[in-house]
Amino acid sequence: MIRIVGITGTNGAGKGTAVNFLVRKMGFKHYSVRDFLIDEINRRGLIVNRDTMNFVANDLRKKYYPSYIVETLYKKAKAEGGNSVIESIRTTGEVESLRSKGDFILISIDAPVEERYKRIILRDSETDRISFEEFIENEKKEMISDDPAEQNLFKCMELSDYKLYNDGSIEDLEKKIADIFNCLR
Repeated sequence: MIRIVGITGTNGAGKGTAVNFLVRKMGFKHYSVRDFLIDEINRRGLIVNRDTMNFVANDLRKKYYPSYIVETLYKKAKAEGGNSVIESIRTTGEVESLRSKGDFILISIDAPVEERYKRIILRDSETDRISFEEFIENEKKEMISDDPAEQNLFKCMELSDYKLYNDGSIEDLEKKIADIFNCLR
């Protein structure tokens, strides 16, 4: 059965590591909300940072509909065929829309906050060059919202089919992911 897997979770928890495993070891195709947003930000001539990413994402969701971004990626994944992973699901509207398709599972990933901050500092992307205090503040803004078009990581993680806690090695996380797919066979 062809599957569309959504990945949600906290910043620095290991979503990218999970995606890399699915692509490298399991042959999934990757569709990135982050890349989609960076393309849109560049098209608009804006600076790429976390605030701009959130602003543009919320703007697109309000302009079109709450699941616009992931629906666009889902349609592309279906057209290209095969197993696909969409990273990173951040709103309840996105979860509800993708879940209605019937061929979708959602995996959430979390990890200790101090470890997640260390990971983003090492990753050093344009959205990660922030203090620990800014990291915590950004997370608070993205954790809960009543608006289905805005980030609500807490609820997305609550709605996930599989919840992974990534407090070990990369190999430990990869084993947890492999175990999910072994159970689905």
